[in-house]
Amino acid sequence: MSETKQGARVPVVVVSWLWVGVPFAWGVYELVLKAKNLFGA
Repeated sequence: MSETKQGARVPVVVVSWLWVGVPFAWGVYELVLKAKNLFGA
């Protein structure tokens, strides 16, 4: 693969990881908050 095609793919990969990572991180954050309430910590 040439440098130009690989360089053009980087923004797509970054956006894809953010598209999945941000909701996942939010879900983990909410899970931790609810688990703290559940176990009374």
